[in-house]
Amino acid sequence: MTWRPTIATLAGLCLAVSATTFPAGAAADPVQVSAHAALAAPPGAPPGVCPAEASYGPPLPASTVWAPRIQGGFSFLEGPVWVADGGYLLMSDMAAGTGPYNVQPSTIRRFTPPATFDTFIADAGSNGLALSADAQQLVAATHDQRSVSAYRLSDRARSTVAANYQGRAFNSPNDVAVRSDGVVYFTDPNFQRGNRSDQMNGRTSVFRVSAGQVSLVDDRLRQPNGISLSPDGTALYVGAYSENKIYKYAVQPDGSIGARSVFVNYIGGPDGGTIDCAGNVYWTSGRDSLVHVYSPAGTELGTIRSGNSGTTNVAFGGPDRQTLFVTSGPWGDSGLYSVRLNIPGYPY
Repeated sequence: MTWRPTIATLAGLCLAVSATTFPAGAAADPVQVSAHAALAAPPGAPPGVCPAEASYGPPLPASTVWAPRIQGGFSFLEGPVWVADGGYLLMSDMAAGTGPYNVQPSTIRRFTPPATFDTFIADAGSNGLALSADAQQLVAATHDQRSVSAYRLSDRARSTVAANYQGRAFNSPNDVAVRSDGVVYFTDPNFQRGNRSDQMNGRTSVFRVSAGQVSLVDDRLRQPNGISLSPDGTALYVGAYSENKIYKYAVQPDGSIGARSVFVNYIGGPDGGTIDCAGNVYWTSGRDSLVHVYSPAGTELGTIRSGNSGTTNVAFGGPDRQTLFVTSGPWGDSGLYSVRLNIPGYPY
C-alpha cells in the first residue's frame, strides 16, 4: 500500500500510523491524532469518502430495489469493507464453532471486481471490519481473542486495539466504526462468545477506544450489533438486535458520547449498517432479510432486497463509492450482492 498524499489535506488533521504489535493486555489506536491537530468539530467520515459541499437527491432509484448476487456458497459472510487503494472488498466468512469453547473460526475473503475471490487472511477470527483513517490498516472485531484488532494491509501483521475493559474480557466484539481521527467505536454482544466465561456479568455493551484507552459508551443495550457514524461525526448509530431498535447517540468533538435517543423504533433483528454522504442510514434486518433505508430524521425511504434470508451487513464501494455491497444468504450458502445507488457512502 502507498500513502495517499491527500489525506492530511482532506481531513484537516495530521495523522500518524502505529504498526506496532502490542503485548497482551495493551491497547493502542491504529491511528492517532497529532498533538498539534485542532478539533473544532467532531471528525466525521474517513478522509476522501464524502465530497465537500456536495448536494444530493433521493438515495434510491426506486422505493424497492433488488441487488443481484455476485457469488454464493460461502459459510456466513459479514463485515464488508471497501479498500479504495487496492480496488477490492474484504469481508469475514465465519464457520461453525469448534473446539472445547465452541468458537467460530473466521477467514477474511477478498473480492476484486468483477469476479475474483480469494483468501486475504486465514484464521482471522473476525466479524465486523472497518479501515483505519489512513486506509493502511484493517480494524476488525475479533471474537477469536475477544478483542478488537488491526491488520496491516501491506503484510497482514496483527496488532491489538482493545484487549479488555478494566481487566475483564469482552464478550465477543461484533462490529466497528472508525472516526477520521482514529477513535474506534465497537459493539460487544455475546453471539460468538461460545462456551467461554462471561466476564461482563451478563451485560452487552458499546465501547470506545481513544488514545489507547477503552471506555464504556453504553451497557444498557440488549445485544448491540451493527454500528455506524454520521458523515459529520456528530451522531453514532447502534442496532440493538434483541430490542429490534436502532439507537442514536450524540457525539462530542473529543469522541465522548452524549444523549441517547431512539432513531428507529422497530426493525426486525437489526444487524449491520452503513451511511451515505447525505446522512441516510442503511440497516440490515435479520428477520425480513431487507436493507432498510432511512433519512437522517429516521423516515423510511425504501428497501433493498438481496436474497431470501440472512441479510447481515452492507458497505459502499466501487471507484465512486456508489455501489452498495450486501452480505446475505442462509448458512452454508451466504453470498455477496451489489447494487448501484445514487449517493456515495461509507466504505464499511
